[in-house]
Order: sequence, then structure tokens, then C-alpha cells
Amino acid sequence: MRVFNFSSGPSALPLPVLEQAAREMPDANGTGQSVMEMSHRSKEFSAIIGETEALIRELMGIPDNYRVLFLQGGASLQFAMIPLNLGAVEPGAARKNAAFVETGVWAKKAAAEASKYLDARTLASSADREYTCIPAAPKPAPDAAYYHVTWNNTIVGTKWTIYPDTGAVPLAADISSCILSEPLNVSRFGILYAGAQKNLGPAGTTVVIIRDDLIGRAPSWVPVMLRYDTHAEEGSRYNTPPCYGIYMIGLVLKWLKAAGGLPAMAKINAEKAELLYTYLEQSRHFRSPVEKTARSLMNIPFVPVESGAAKRKEIEERFVREAAAAGLVNLAGHRLVGGMRASIYNAMPVEGVKALTAFMARFEAGL
Repeated sequence: MRVFNFSSGPSALPLPVLEQAAREMPDANGTGQSVMEMSHRSKEFSAIIGETEALIRELMGIPDNYRVLFLQGGASLQFAMIPLNLGAVEPGAARKNAAFVETGVWAKKAAAEASKYLDARTLASSADREYTCIPAAPKPAPDAAYYHVTWNNTIVGTKWTIYPDTGAVPLAADISSCILSEPLNVSRFGILYAGAQKNLGPAGTTVVIIRDDLIGRAPSWVPVMLRYDTHAEEGSRYNTPPCYGIYMIGLVLKWLKAAGGLPAMAKINAEKAELLYTYLEQSRHFRSPVEKTARSLMNIPFVPVESGAAKRKEIEERFVREAAAAGLVNLAGHRLVGGMRASIYNAMPVEGVKALTAFMARFEAGL
């Protein structure tokens, strides 16, 4: 029996996608072979990667002057690749700077990694408010190499709703946990990146969307595999890419297009989030710790209102255990913040959120 999987990642995939992948496992597209067996340079796989890129361009409205790259290393590798390509310098040259807004763990890690290669300047932070809001975004220095934000903060459940004014400085954003969840104006960014394991497909592939003029800036000492120009010039096939992951992303994109694309998905996601946030607003035992103006549509943490750490922990453990028994799995909050968290990505149906709120009502009645 399928459960409702609220994992933050790797997350649930659309059932029709899993069923199609199962059917095509031994014979993809009538080729007589699995995608896992294909040469990454064959005409068969060329058709798969080409269609996948065309679909993500269509769905996201990606302008022609942007490249779409399918890489490995997760979103975390981009914490190094972005400064290496946009801000690193040749030996002896003056060190460049880049701007960061710290809105959670991953945003902080991005700045820490970048500091190895340039002057990483944190212009604003919501750490003093336990990352429960998005701070005002100051303008960067005009000579900044880039301006980095984490668009949706998976752990704490916040999201950006406005585009920071960065002037001529390229805006870079980690969109791992919100890509394809609603329309996004790609032209406002210099670079976007996302790990696949939340809204795109299985873990193992990273999608990078980068403006043409930002490619080819890396100094000579940057390793070949960490250069955007390496992958752009070779169509993401300088070496063997994550072929099966790219194929699965293609299936997810086809499913998303058939569902009405990003406008339709945004409407469904807003409905799901409203159901859960409305329940939390009237709940006697649970609350959302996030400020209303910054609430994520994808990751919704909630915590017990009871006083006393021991009592709260007891309720959290019981909730997660009994929810799993009811077919609602992976609802434990991140280990750094505790509580509970429902990740309701594109593949989570409205019925799953309704089942969760119904369980919460039953659970509260027994407290």
C-alpha cells in the first residue's frame, strides 16, 4: 500500500511517473534497453536529454540566453562552483567579494564555502529570530561578484516573495525545494540551481540554469570538472552524466506539463498549504513558528504549544510514531530544530494534506 510521504527529500515522486518508469525499466522508448544501459553519447540518450532540457525551458520560461546544465554533486557542490566560477581570481590578484543573505542552515553553508575563495559578506540574517522570517535585503556593493539567496528554506519553512534589488550584480539562488512549484521570473537571476530530490526527480542530479555571460569567468586553476564552461560546451556530457536521473526528471516534467504547468501547480500548492496553515491557526496544541509573510508553500514545520521541553518531545515522538502507523510518514522535523514538518511538494496530492489534518484532529482529541 502506498503511503503519504511527507519527506523533505528524497521526497515522493508522482505515482504515474513511477509506474511509467517501472514499465520502461527493461525497454525505454522501444529501444530494447534500459536507460541505465545506454551510452550517454548515443542518439537514444541524446533524445532523452534534449527533450528533458526542452521541457524545463518551456515550463519555466527560460530565456534563450541561459544554459541548462545537468550536473552531479547535489546543490551543496554549487556552494563552491558558484564562487569558483564567478568570484575566484588568479594568484596575486585582489580578492573579490560576494553578498549573502542568511536565512537558514543552507544559506549559511553557502556563505561559509564561498569564503574560501572570496570575501563572503553576509548583508542580512534572520538567525537572531531563529530563521522564522526573511530579513530585508540590503543592496550589495556594486563590485560584488554575485548576490546569493536561498529562495525556499527547507528546514525552517520560509520563502522569499520579492526579488532583491541587486542592480547589475548577478542574483544567484538555491531553489532546490521550490523549483517548478510556482512561476519564477528566471530573467531576474544570473544563476539558479536545484538538487533534484525534492520536486524534480530522484537524488543524484543537480540542475543549473545560468546566464550565458556568466560562463567562462573561472580562473585557469579551477579544476576542469568544476567549471561551468566545461559542461556548457559539452552539453552536460563532458563525462558520463546521471543518465537515469535525467530520464526521470524528463518523466516528471511530462507529468507536470500534462497537469497544466506551473500556473496550475501553483494553484494546487497554494490550496494544500492553505489547508494546513488554516488548521494550525485554529489548533489548540500545534502552531507554525514561521511569520505569516514568509511562510513556505513547500515545507511546513509545526511544533507543540505545550510548555516544558520534555512534554514537547514526548508529544513530537508520539505524533510521528502514530502518524506513520496511519500511513503518514516522514513527519519528523529536521534534527537541528525538532518539532514536525510536512513537506508538500508537487507530488503530494491535496488528499494527502487532508488526511494529515484529519489525523491531527484525532491526535489532538486524545491529548
